Amino acid sequence: MKTNNIVFIAQSIDGYIADKNDGIEWLETIPNPEQKDFGYLPLMERIDAIIMGRTTYELVCSFDMAWPYTKPVFVLSNTLKSIPDELIGKVEIVNGQISSVLRNVNNKGYTQLYIDGGATIHSFMEKDLIDELIITTIPVVLGGGIPLFRELSNPLEFKLIRSELYLNEIVQNHYKRKR
Repeated sequence: MKTNNIVFIAQSIDGYIADKNDGIEWLETIPNPEQKDFGYLPLMERIDAIIMGRTTYELVCSFDMAWPYTKPVFVLSNTLKSIPDELIGKVEIVNGQISSVLRNVNNKGYTQLYIDGGATIHSFMEKDLIDELIITTIPVVLGGGIPLFRELSNPLEFKLIRSELYLNEIVQNHYKRKR
């Protein structure tokens, strides 16, 4: 079974995914009148499911909108015990060691996964379980906040396969893990 774990995330020039107050408003600093999706819809067509951390799940739930995902979402949390009734069948709480969570999700038939959330991405990176990184850099320096990357036990090498410029200011780099 061929599996693929993909990170699709935005960062500031200085490598943060949220500001010092855990805010993400800075993601919208560049006007996007045509509502370009920066490759998000093609990504959603490629994946079977999403694995996200509790903090990211709670952030998405706080948005003033309907649940935005049509793919199954697995929320990685050791503290979350339940989900709202309206998300039953759309969201499942999973916990335990990353490798066993991943194996269980894969055994359910989900092999093309979008991995989302800072701590979750780090946990997957630490176990060398990320196959692709799609990183969109917004031209802002936050000077602090939640970093995209944290210290790893071992370096991981990736190969740049594509770089795109959006709105003449936003750069998106797509990397594949060298194996």
